[in-house]
Amino acid sequence: MRIEQLDHVNIVTTRLPEMVAWYEEVLGLAPGPRPDFPVPGAWLYADGQAVVHLVGHDGQPNVGSEVKLKLEHFAFNAKGMESFEQKLVDRKHAYEKTNVPGVGIIQFHLADPDGNHIHIDFSESD
Repeated sequence: MRIEQLDHVNIVTTRLPEMVAWYEEVLGLAPGPRPDFPVPGAWLYADGQAVVHLVGHDGQPNVGSEVKLKLEHFAFNAKGMESFEQKLVDRKHAYEKTNVPGVGIIQFHLADPDGNHIHIDFSESD
């Protein structure tokens, strides 16, 4: 067996509509088909691939509560750095921009409405 790529990330949330809107509006992902699971949720797509699976959950949120998730962050490679940064500025969305030394990558670190750490990676040449 050989791992070829990350398929998707699954996030449990108590704020399903808000999370869907954020991933759509900020990251440009598109809601799309999802199997008829017995729990609420949404799949968000990038270029035809369901990359974020959201699962609706009643009760206490996982992030920032006594129940800690072990995932520190997940990341996407992207193109269009200038327009993405302008979108964050226009929305007054907090972010940190870092240059990864020696690899030619600029990262934007931000958080979704549930506080999940995400970074969006762009080539320095973008």
